[in-house]
Amino acid sequence: MDKQSLILITGAGGFVGKNLTAILRQAGYENLALFEANDPPEALAEYARQAAFVFHLAGVNRPKDPGEFYTGNQGSADLLLQLLEQAGSAAPVLLTSSVQAELDNDYGKSKLAAEQAVFAHGRRTGAPVYVFRMEGVFGKWCRPNYNSVVATFCHNAARGLPLAVRDAAFELPLVYIDDVVACLLDALEGRPLLQDRSMEPICRIHPVHRVTLGRLAELIEGFAAGRKGLAAPYLAADSFEKKLYATFLSYLPPEDAACPLAMHTDARGSFTEFLRSPERGQMSVNLAKPGVVKGNHWHHTKSEKFLVVSGEAVIRLRRIDEETVHTFRVSGEKLEVVDMLPGYTHNIENVGQSDLVTLMWASEPFDPAHPDTYPLPV
Repeated sequence: MDKQSLILITGAGGFVGKNLTAILRQAGYENLALFEANDPPEALAEYARQAAFVFHLAGVNRPKDPGEFYTGNQGSADLLLQLLEQAGSAAPVLLTSSVQAELDNDYGKSKLAAEQAVFAHGRRTGAPVYVFRMEGVFGKWCRPNYNSVVATFCHNAARGLPLAVRDAAFELPLVYIDDVVACLLDALEGRPLLQDRSMEPICRIHPVHRVTLGRLAELIEGFAAGRKGLAAPYLAADSFEKKLYATFLSYLPPEDAACPLAMHTDARGSFTEFLRSPERGQMSVNLAKPGVVKGNHWHHTKSEKFLVVSGEAVIRLRRIDEETVHTFRVSGEKLEVVDMLPGYTHNIENVGQSDLVTLMWASEPFDPAHPDTYPLPV
């Protein structure tokens, strides 16, 4: 797809539309026609005449009157397709639908009717068409207390409100917004799609994450509690937990983005922990006054990394059964990380004229009951 060509996005102000628009612009697509239900119909007709690709995201999923399902889903698709055909357009059309199109309810039936209209349009005009049936979508900018339990749980947990779990064993199939947008971009850019060809070529978002309602609430409540305790959750690459954690953070009130820390201060300076994880260890910032020496201890299993980011220091290591001292002069002018080796006593001395600021990583969070820290001068 030529990045200068016009791309029409209906429902651009919705959850999927906002995310799609942001990523399209990042990818260099600037000629975007963003259409909303309240915009004048003649604008849609003009966009349909010029569009080189159409994302039809507009729809209704929680109306007051069930009849609005049909006008908002089937009706909006029919109107758009009619305008494209009147303009003689063979632009590709992508429709976002729902797995509820397989169910016998008004929402599902209206979505199925929209799907069938798009497939019929493709047969009549020869235009490429893509129908994506999506599971429940979660991610940033989804409206809470509307149609996403993930959004509602994240919104409530971020504000200390209770999470209502009616059936903890109920399993949810979920897809993450960034994965959704990536699959939509695959269609735009002509890359292979994951399709179910049992009937019409229905496209599917991948991957799909399955989680029980109870586990979902447990994870989100854990994120909220862990943030106060400086805990970093285990976030494997492309895991559901990683995507859910990003979603939770996006619902924090901006005024709550700052988290006060406990500074342990004395005449020598200060020591402040700011992150801990059972799997990834502990991160702290250490401030030492000029002439101060800190450390003079060793560990059996625990390892540490010191990174001086401001000031000048000498770091010393000595294996506990030897006399040779290994010395490293470091400063914030040339960043260099130094490993504190197990079985080596070590210290760090501020040899500069200003405060020494050192980032310190330990391979395990400090546990007073099992500190694995033994005093010994270097």
